[in-house]
Amino acid sequence: MSELKYLSGFGSEFASEDPRCPNALPNGQNSPQKCPYGLYAEQLSGSAFTAPRTENRRTWLYRIRPSVGHNPYRRYNGSNINHNWDGAEPDPNQMRWNPFDLPKTNDQIDFVDGLNTVAGAGDPRSKSGLAIHIYAMNKSMKNRCFYNADGDFLIVPQLGELLIRTEFGKIHVAPNEICVIQQGMRFSIEINQPARGYILEVFGQHFTLPDLGPIGANGLANPRDFQTPVACYEDHQTDYEIIVKYQGTLHSCQQDHSPFDVVAWHGNYVPYKYDLSKFMVINSVSFDHCDPSIFTVLTCQSDRKGTAIADFVIFPPRWSVQEHTFRPPYYHRNCMSEFMGLIYGEYEAKRGGFQSGGATLHSIMTPHGPDLNCFESASNETLKPTRIADGTQAFMFESCYGLSVTKWGAKTCQKLDLDYYKCWQGLKNNFSGPKQ
Repeated sequence: MSELKYLSGFGSEFASEDPRCPNALPNGQNSPQKCPYGLYAEQLSGSAFTAPRTENRRTWLYRIRPSVGHNPYRRYNGSNINHNWDGAEPDPNQMRWNPFDLPKTNDQIDFVDGLNTVAGAGDPRSKSGLAIHIYAMNKSMKNRCFYNADGDFLIVPQLGELLIRTEFGKIHVAPNEICVIQQGMRFSIEINQPARGYILEVFGQHFTLPDLGPIGANGLANPRDFQTPVACYEDHQTDYEIIVKYQGTLHSCQQDHSPFDVVAWHGNYVPYKYDLSKFMVINSVSFDHCDPSIFTVLTCQSDRKGTAIADFVIFPPRWSVQEHTFRPPYYHRNCMSEFMGLIYGEYEAKRGGFQSGGATLHSIMTPHGPDLNCFESASNETLKPTRIADGTQAFMFESCYGLSVTKWGAKTCQKLDLDYYKCWQGLKNNFSGPKQ
């Protein structure tokens, strides 16, 4: 498990070497004529070479064999990864999915074969857009690894712990934690029980911490709480399958050795994890309901100031202390798309129908808000400091893009709740003014 803490990972330099090979990092030179221990130097670039210093991302890997040593790629058709945003008819209705299925006991499905695209927008070829996936697996990846040439994966486990082996080392990720595997980084996932979760993918861009503005120096996700792995190599001469997501399609190739043979590394382009329980909640202590942006953990900004390709937002346990106000989320129409998931517990604005392992989508300008029961109880409760969301962790992927639901999400998965709209049907006319 990762123990090396770091300051955000979005500009600072980090270094690690496997304790079995002390001084494996070259002394003051990235690519010496001969690296220590007979290693190969290889650079992994996550930005243009000429990107500004504050945005430039790259890491030097010192490995037993360079990653170029593989056979040609061939098309791979083992999962439901799909960027055909025209595969299903546009649908502006509020959508809710019941918990997505886990693989059947007789089916052996690993992370790659258990990927299913629910919705998305944009194009990885132009490095602009996002995709939302569900993973459901009951088998560890064996002698195979995966990397994403299209963008970053933000992985949100909902059921089951993940042991993620990366080129940089191992990361243990449990529900209520997240892991970001950035573009081009090879990884493999092992499990000890069936696992399910959500993935937010951003094309060609990277996640950063949001600016704090008037909040000041402290609040939301603090840089000190992010972790990155310690170098841990394996030197295995065995057949290995490499699977790549490229332009929305999967391709595989073979090589005769493990890809996890990095003995040491240094740079600022790394995989990382974060424990959501460490989030520092900022909330109102007077009146009104704060915008969900105040709960942003990570953001991927577009070229328009203050507008996100994707925000990752959580709704953690917290005190609610507003006075003279309606405290749950207000009824709302938004110029952003809002995809919500539930890791565990019961979301306070949708009691009963929104289940762990399921999801909702409220599209651009489609109205949404508290269901009937939430409205009635919140309108009549005694206003006093109250704990909300204890034992619950809901989250939202929010985007300025209009999300299209894939054919898998709309039909194939057979999890769409066609009665979702009924949770608002009982809202009655309470108007007490003059009648026309």
